[in-house]
Amino acid sequence: MEGAWVALGLTLKVAGWATALNLVLGVAVGYAMARARFAGRDVLDAVLTLPMVMPPTVLGYYLLVLVGSHGPLGSWLIEHFGLRLIFTWQGAVIAAMVVSFPLVFKAARAAFETVDPQLEDAARTLGIRETAIFLRVTLPLAWRGILAGLLLAFARALGEFGATLMVAGSIAGRTQTLSIAVYEAVQAGQDDAANFLVAVTSIVCIAVLLSAGRLVPGRVAARG
Repeated sequence: MEGAWVALGLTLKVAGWATALNLVLGVAVGYAMARARFAGRDVLDAVLTLPMVMPPTVLGYYLLVLVGSHGPLGSWLIEHFGLRLIFTWQGAVIAAMVVSFPLVFKAARAAFETVDPQLEDAARTLGIRETAIFLRVTLPLAWRGILAGLLLAFARALGEFGATLMVAGSIAGRTQTLSIAVYEAVQAGQDDAANFLVAVTSIVCIAVLLSAGRLVPGRVAARG
């Protein structure tokens, strides 16, 4: 079962990095979409939410076109930094980040929209800068919803399969995450290994979902 623990460690690393990147990107975009008003806002929201409903293999294909050796971003990274994302754990991070991004974005946007603008306006009348208002007023009021979205995104990243397989492949010890390891074990007829991997994945995901459920703002308010 040593390979299973290696796959678990890699999966946690990939999901952790994907969630950390989404913390920055998802919260920033969610805040901007909650506060900004412009033409085409609904169209942009639909595009940003697209990874939630699009087949992972389609997302994987788009990522291959974008970050592959001949893609616009991939060729730029190779030329300037010598960095190749295809068939690497970093590529798996990108795939998991894209697939789980809508969960953070939608949760952050909803959380920011529940913050009373009058509280922010009151802070402005006191001469507080916008950055300080965000950190001291807006974010503390929205953190539960954001954290719930991050936990759900982490769980989604743990189970990502299609896009990760297309971008990172299945290299044991390097890019083989838990979901891919389960697939490989089933294909090889290794039922014991598959059962163990499934059990580990299920336990981790259930724990994350239970934690996220306790942070949903509606449930917290109802208990109060």
